[in-house]
Amino acid sequence: MNDSELYALSARLGAALKRDNKFITCAESCTGGWVAKTITDVSGSAGWFERGFVTYGNQAKTDLLGVRPRTLEQHGAVSDPVVQEMACGALRAASADYAVAISGIAGPDGGTIEKPVGTVWFGFAAAQSDPFSQLIHFEGDRDAVRRQAVHFALTTLLAAFL
Repeated sequence: MNDSELYALSARLGAALKRDNKFITCAESCTGGWVAKTITDVSGSAGWFERGFVTYGNQAKTDLLGVRPRTLEQHGAVSDPVVQEMACGALRAASADYAVAISGIAGPDGGTIEKPVGTVWFGFAAAQSDPFSQLIHFEGDRDAVRRQAVHFALTTLLAAFL
């Protein structure tokens, strides 16, 4: 997917959020703010997006989102429990209606046998429902993994909540 495809997804997401008078937030690690950037590429996005969180390091996840140090120690940053805590923490911190959290290994370094490069966990939370998460393994270089993660996040937000 290219930038115009990501823009089109963000525009659809924004139109649905505006229609429903809802706000979204994001908590990003491996995507480094790319979801927030894509959302704010759409003119008028202040009407459905006020803030996002780039929590690249573990301390940022704890300080800004309330991820418990014990969860990070037991499961690692790239894990189901961590992205769920990230999404719920972002939802609270931003007083938003919906949240997405992303933590993964974009490469080229950092992969392990258990968590190879391309491993990305997504957490989704909504004010009116239970959080859920999903693990995806993407192929490609760092840029491709991150771009696919942004695409997946936007697509899932639309499908799950709007």
